[in-house]
Parts: sequence; structure tokens; C-alpha cells
Amino acid sequence: MKDKKVSESRSHTTYRVLPQDTNPAGNLHGGVLLKQLDLIAATCAMRHARKPVVTASIDRMNFLRPAYVGELINLHANVNMVGRTSMEIGVRVEAENLLTGEFRHTNSAYLTFVAMGEDGKPSPVPQIILESGEDHRRNKEALERRTVRKLELQRERESAKACKCS
Repeated sequence: MKDKKVSESRSHTTYRVLPQDTNPAGNLHGGVLLKQLDLIAATCAMRHARKPVVTASIDRMNFLRPAYVGELINLHANVNMVGRTSMEIGVRVEAENLLTGEFRHTNSAYLTFVAMGEDGKPSPVPQIILESGEDHRRNKEALERRTVRKLELQRERESAKACKCS
């Protein structure tokens, strides 16, 4: 399996916020954004793995600023880190006011995907070739988040065993 450059998997999409996409406060509904986020992150992961992928977790979703009806949402996805069968994809979301040209960073999230083989089981993915200082920074931070995720999962499993919950 040939290693892949980070740039080979980068993905970008846009989404126009319509009235049916808003919550009672008049802002883009978080669930609508999460769906778009998952779609672009999965596209990025599939570009890297060239296999079907499943969402294993959304590690973090920061809602920094709202997006409004009529604005364009720009979603930028990047492979930050690769394990044996999993990948962390970082997504940055920016709202663009189409009338003024103003851009605002509205959200960031980290999603973990697992590549699936034809047998329906996790399948190995290519390693990444980090191309820039930004890629190296993202990779280092992703490795730190992975360590935290593993510790949290271990604690959850121990807690479930202790209370016989599953």
C-alpha cells in the first residue's frame, strides 16, 4: 500500500444556508451543520483510504460563531493523522456573507473514521506524507488527541464493567 500526501485527500465543499436549515434563534441548526461536516470528512477519509469508511467518533465540535440564512458555509477537511485502520479528519467551517464578502471562522471539529474492507471489518489504510509545517502541527496535535481518546475509552469500559452497564 502506497503512502499518500496530505494534499491528495484534502476536500472542500460549500452549503448555502436556507430558512429550513435554521433553529428557533434564526441561526444554522447544529444538526444540519453536523450532517454536512460528516459528509465532507467522510469524503476526505475515502479519498485517503480509497475504501468505504464509517464514522467512529466526533471528538470535538466547537461552535464559535453562528451562521445565518443566505450565507454560504465553506467546509475544509484535512487528514490530520492515520493509524492502522483509522484516520482523524479535521474540518474547519467558515461562513461567507455573499453580499459583503466577509468570512468568519464558525466551527471546527475532529472526526475519526475507520476504513472498511470487503469483509465488513476494519481494513488498513495508507500512511500519510506530511508536506508542510501546518501538516506536522496538525499531526502532532492529532496524536495527542488520540492518546486522550484512548484513555477516555478505557475509563468508559471500566466504568461499564463496574456497574454492569453496556
